[in-house]
Amino acid sequence: MSSRPTEMPGVAGADEARSERASSVRYVALRLVQILPTLFLILLVAFVLLQMAPGDLVQVMVGESGGATPEYVARLRQTFGLDEPLYVQFLNYALNVVSGDLGFSFRNNMPVLQLIASRLPATLLLAVTALIVSVVLGLAGGAVAATSRGKWPDHLVSLVALFVYATPVFLCGVGLILLFAVALPWFPIGGFADLSGERGAWQAFVDVAAHLALPAFTLGTAYAAIYVRLTRAAMLEVQGQDFVRTARAKGVAPARIVWRHTLRNALLPLVTVIGMQTGSMLGGAILVETVFSWPGLGRLAFEALQQRDYNLLAGLILCSGALVVLINLLVDLVYTLLDPRVRIR
Repeated sequence: MSSRPTEMPGVAGADEARSERASSVRYVALRLVQILPTLFLILLVAFVLLQMAPGDLVQVMVGESGGATPEYVARLRQTFGLDEPLYVQFLNYALNVVSGDLGFSFRNNMPVLQLIASRLPATLLLAVTALIVSVVLGLAGGAVAATSRGKWPDHLVSLVALFVYATPVFLCGVGLILLFAVALPWFPIGGFADLSGERGAWQAFVDVAAHLALPAFTLGTAYAAIYVRLTRAAMLEVQGQDFVRTARAKGVAPARIVWRHTLRNALLPLVTVIGMQTGSMLGGAILVETVFSWPGLGRLAFEALQQRDYNLLAGLILCSGALVVLINLLVDLVYTLLDPRVRIR
C-alpha cells in the first residue's frame, strides 16, 4: 500500500506566514503606486496656486526694490523661466520637485525644502503629542460615557465634549494662556524652548515639554471631543453583540469585557476617522502654532501667506499633501493589526 504524504503543520504555518508577508508587500507597493496620481494632482494645485497669485515672483521682487527698467525685468523673467509657456513652466516645476528642488524663498533667503525641513520636526512633535492627547482623552471619556449610559457621568462627559467641540481652537488656546501662563504662571506663554543659558539634556527636555504642553493640549482637546462621541457610540453598538453577551454569561469580569472586547472593537471606526482627519489636524495646527508662536509648518504657512511668499506656500501645500497621503497608508496598515479579520490583499 502506498501512503499519501501529509503536509506538516509547521510547514503549512510557515507557508501561510510567507504568503501573508508577500500579500503585505504587494499591498504596500500597490498603494504607493496609487499615491502617484494623488501627488501629481497636489503638484498641479501647487503650480496653479503660483499662477493665480496676484503678481508673479519678478513683480514682487521689483516692487520691493522700488522699481526696475523693462530690460532688467525681462532678464529676470528669463532667468526664472517665466517667459516660457505655462505647460513648459509646469514641466520644469515638476522636474525640479522630483529632483528635490521646491524653489527658493526670497523672503527667508534660503531654499524652500531646507526651510520646510527645519520646521517639520516641530510640527510633527506637536501633531503626534496632540494625537496622543486626543486619543487618550477620547477613549477614556467615551468608555466612561458608554459604561455609565444614562447616568450622570455620561451626561457630564457629553456636556464637556459638546462645550469643547463648540469652542474655536484659537479661543481655547487664548483661554489656556490667560489661565495657565498669566494668572497661574505654570507654563510658558509661547515659543519652542528657552534659549537662555546652558542646559543639559534633561533640562532641555523639560523645557521643550513645558512649552509643548499648552499647544498640544489645545489641539488635542479639539479632536478629543469628537473621539469621545465616536467611542461612546461604537462601544454601545459593540455591547449589543453576541460575543459580548456570551462573555457576560460566562462570568468574565466587567473590566475585561470593556477593555479587551468592547473597546478594542470600538477602536476600528476611530482609527478610520483619525486617518481622515489628519489633514484637518494639520490645518488646525496653523491657528495653534500662531497663537503659541510655535515654530512649525503651520506658523510658517501663515507667515508665507502674509509675506506673499508663494514659492514657500506651494512647497508647504505639496509637502503637507504628501504627508497626509502617507499617514492614511499607515492608518490602513494599523487597521489590519487591530482587526485580525481584515487581511491585506
